[in-house]
Amino acid sequence: MFGPPTAPWSSEIARCAALLEVDLETGLAEDEPARRRARFGANALRRIEARGALHILGAQLKSAIVALLAVGAAISVAFGQHVEGAAIAAVIVLNTALGFFTELRAVRSMEALRALGEVTTKVRRAGRPRAIAATELVPGDVVLVEAGDVISADLRVTEASALAADESTLTGESVPVDKSGQPTAEDASLAERTSMLFKGTTITRGTGEGVVVGTGMETELGRISALVEEADDQDTPLERRIAALSRQLGVVSLGFVGLATGLGIARGESLLLMLQSAVALAVATVPEGLPVVATIALARGMWRMARHNVLVERLSAVETLGSTSLVLTDKTGTLTENRLRAAELVVDAEAVVLTEAVVLSDRGPTSEAARRLIETAVLASDAVATPEPVGDPIDVALVALGEQVGVRRAALLVETPELCELAFDPRTKLCATEHRTADGVRIAVKGAPEAVLARCSHALGDGGATPLDPALRERWRRANEAAAARGLRVIGVATRDVDRALTADEAYAELTVLGLVGLLDPPRPTVKRALDAARDAGVRVVVATGDQAPTAAAVATAVGLAEGATLRVMAGDDIPELDAPDAKHGEVLSADVIARATPAQKLRLLRLHQRAGAVVAMLGDGVNDA
Repeated sequence: MFGPPTAPWSSEIARCAALLEVDLETGLAEDEPARRRARFGANALRRIEARGALHILGAQLKSAIVALLAVGAAISVAFGQHVEGAAIAAVIVLNTALGFFTELRAVRSMEALRALGEVTTKVRRAGRPRAIAATELVPGDVVLVEAGDVISADLRVTEASALAADESTLTGESVPVDKSGQPTAEDASLAERTSMLFKGTTITRGTGEGVVVGTGMETELGRISALVEEADDQDTPLERRIAALSRQLGVVSLGFVGLATGLGIARGESLLLMLQSAVALAVATVPEGLPVVATIALARGMWRMARHNVLVERLSAVETLGSTSLVLTDKTGTLTENRLRAAELVVDAEAVVLTEAVVLSDRGPTSEAARRLIETAVLASDAVATPEPVGDPIDVALVALGEQVGVRRAALLVETPELCELAFDPRTKLCATEHRTADGVRIAVKGAPEAVLARCSHALGDGGATPLDPALRERWRRANEAAAARGLRVIGVATRDVDRALTADEAYAELTVLGLVGLLDPPRPTVKRALDAARDAGVRVVVATGDQAPTAAAVATAVGLAEGATLRVMAGDDIPELDAPDAKHGEVLSADVIARATPAQKLRLLRLHQRAGAVVAMLGDGVNDA
């Protein structure tokens, strides 16, 4: 049956193409996109309807206290007390105008930001490549991608050459994800679907092709957008308190009217006179200045936040922020810089933490073995670290490490010119460059530590190269596992000297392991201070991230989230449904870190905390935090 497969990441490429009725070599025929667009719609997310001026104006008048004031003004005019009625009406107009113009300016600023930029994408149609607007993509389109491209629809990868994508804004994964055309398990999590490219992510390395299997609201990004639309628009704490005050004032006012009228009639006063007196007394109980004072206070808060580059779309959100008792925060790009740097070297199977003091010490990168490790890692990395980073984030981090200790790639390439590059292969999990030396050719290899070690016959230490016997190999294996357990992304580095340039099949054999480099997305310098301030204010902070548990726990520990106590970490898959027994909810509510959490799980976590009485704020920089 024609249409995208239900789980394209687990389907063979040929089956995807057959279901979508497309020839991957030529793409869709000229007239086919229009037919498919009529069936599937444009490749665009459902737009949230812009808040018009009348809608914003109406929102200012929905307050129960404003309704109470309006009733008071009407009654005053009805009984001939025109001055009092006009005064109350003036208060309503002033309060409404202040809130209306403050909120209108913020809303228009937000809409201007959303309207920025239009994305184009390259496709193959009728056998020819062409650039089209991203909104014109349809299921079955064959899309051509390369480093730097922003993906405009969900794609099933059909061809990949050293292809990797930055999915941090969608999944929270802090490092680029290698992509290939090989199917993955049907129950694979979003972060594990390596045969897919998702709308909103960015290609960091390599080239490839993919067939469109989801557009618009049928993409993973579209499903997140739908979750945002389904989220309840709850009243803020201030709105709830003002509504409660209005109800209380209404009851008190009616009580005064009844009591005063009854007492007056009992004393023989006329009914009309007592009604007028009672109503005047009731109107006097209405706090005419309260709405203006509250609106001015909130508007001042909004203006102060704007000076710190914070846009607040709803005036009442300022007070909600002040009432927050729990913050759910993302990790990647929020607590961290979303920029990898070298944090640790493993030389001679021993870890060396890269502090400034270590960098300058004999045991640090100035040792012969460590310097050889860094030089080889830099040679194998095609990137620029300064002034602006360009290239794969891992390569940028390795080149930056070299510059930190005076090893510059440009100078190395003068001494050892590059002969060829062996692109990263997801099957071997290795890549390499080959360089001319005075004695022949030197191969610089980097990749997954287990893949590097499996192809090594020797290991280099400060005492020179030694055979990699089973005992030494086990030491290296344990060193790799220990670094990964500390939340580091570990890269293995090896080398080989030969007399001629080799192919990839020939090059990855009889290697000498030089060491491991542990990469970390470092915490932002201001995070620990911000967490301390939140703790002092009585605000609890919980990390909810799509990244792996060891990495999330390492960052949470580094910023002092647990404050000396045992850090409680759980997986997003362990978050129970809202209707689960309360005993299961308790474990989730006490967790400090939620790892591998999907957007739906984050929303469920937020609702569980709200149900427990918390006023929750969500902090993040990715679409998975919307």
